[in-house]
Amino acid sequence: MISVERMTKRYDGILAVDDISFEVQQGEVLGFLGPNGAGKTTTMKILTCYMPPTSGNVIIGGKSVMQHSLEIRQNLGYLPEDTPLYNFMPVLEYLHFVGQIRGLDPAYQRKRVGEMIEVCGLEDVLHRDVRELSRGYRQRVGLAQALIHDPDLIILDEPTSGLDPNQIAQIRTMIHEFGRKKTLILSTHILPEVQATCDRVIIINRGRLVADGRPDELASRLHGFQKVRIGFAGEGFNAAEAAAAMRTVAGICSVESCGTEAGLELFELEAEKDIDPRLDLFRMAAEKGWPLAELHLERSTLEDIFRELTVGVEQAVATGPAS
Repeated sequence: MISVERMTKRYDGILAVDDISFEVQQGEVLGFLGPNGAGKTTTMKILTCYMPPTSGNVIIGGKSVMQHSLEIRQNLGYLPEDTPLYNFMPVLEYLHFVGQIRGLDPAYQRKRVGEMIEVCGLEDVLHRDVRELSRGYRQRVGLAQALIHDPDLIILDEPTSGLDPNQIAQIRTMIHEFGRKKTLILSTHILPEVQATCDRVIIINRGRLVADGRPDELASRLHGFQKVRIGFAGEGFNAAEAAAAMRTVAGICSVESCGTEAGLELFELEAEKDIDPRLDLFRMAAEKGWPLAELHLERSTLEDIFRELTVGVEQAVATGPAS
């Protein structure tokens, strides 16, 4: 669906996007992440044909943004970070206006407006001016305008920014539904939102691509191992004996005691990334008669991955090379 080929963007000598390349497949939901000033919004503006790249190219649906900007925009839905709406138009009038701008047939336009009212939950505000709406409803109207022409590609830049938890949950549900049928790119600082809705994640930092893959893949690549948490119950449990025994299990690289918590003797293990040692650990505990109370893989969160890939780089830039 999308192929970004060595794309670079400069503003008056400032390098905003630095020679990045990636692809997005048809029907994929992509989380596009990065700290403030990383180049996310610039990248999205290029993908939506709002501005051209300084060098490189972007191919969307087989067409270049440099030669076929209008055709690409006709099949693209975009919700910018600051939702641009006509404040003095009633919601229903605004949606019909957007349908007319999109060149929809009048009968199809009426159908799509009705669908967007239902999908985006706008029934209660149809005859209110946009300026009177809450932030949550404004975002819903913005989503409706992005989807009214039934585009194959949807690009959402911070769609839940400034919303309360209930509004975020509602918008997240809508995004999840859209992602079942469309190719969707989502940029947000709410990382659990990405983990819950996206098939794949790209992280950009200081204009460069620093990660591309599923969150679990990124954690594995980043650390080269997986963590296992295990806990035993019972009085008189010998932690040193247990640690020595667990080190003999296939795939276990290290064993660290985490002390006692809620009556459990806890350990954190590092295992080779391609080996799941849990069954062998369970069997070992059963054979030795140790009361196993907890055993699970510790998944790195997307926040962990994001911080490790971006904060470390920022600190290195700020401090410079060691003397």
